[in-house]
Amino acid sequence: MSECKQTMLPESVFKTVIESTPLISIDLIVRNDAGKILLGKRLNRPAQGYWFVPGGRVLKDETIENAFARLVKQELGCESLTSTFKGVYEHFYDDNFYGEAFSTHYIVLAYEVTFNDDLHTLPLEQHSKYKWFTPGELLESEMTHAHSKWYFQKNTQADCHVTRSLNQH
Repeated sequence: MSECKQTMLPESVFKTVIESTPLISIDLIVRNDAGKILLGKRLNRPAQGYWFVPGGRVLKDETIENAFARLVKQELGCESLTSTFKGVYEHFYDDNFYGEAFSTHYIVLAYEVTFNDDLHTLPLEQHSKYKWFTPGELLESEMTHAHSKWYFQKNTQADCHVTRSLNQH
């Protein structure tokens, strides 16, 4: 597979994209060997101030495979991790990276990975700190964002809503 060059869009163009179309992203459901889940305290909008799973956008002309590798490196500092695809999710936010003038819509590809490294090695560009949660702690915390909780709740995948809708007709 050939490598494609990806570039970040100019801010004005990216604002138009966020306002006009869904974004595609990858979320990493990170477990350690004890079964705990890694969450980071978000610094940026959307979901600012909430505990959230690591992840990020898929860039233009970037394959999902390359996006996954880039995000694992950026978010966890790992060269590679084995993953299990968990499903497609939709995240809707009332705000966006730049402010509250318009909403953000993500189509999210969720992957579960195992990671046991020291949390002090993780980058602090997107999250102010990191913490391991049991699934129960994660679900009970008011500061865990609902979209991160969805990965541990039933019937929250995007295609599950389509299936239910089709079965009702």
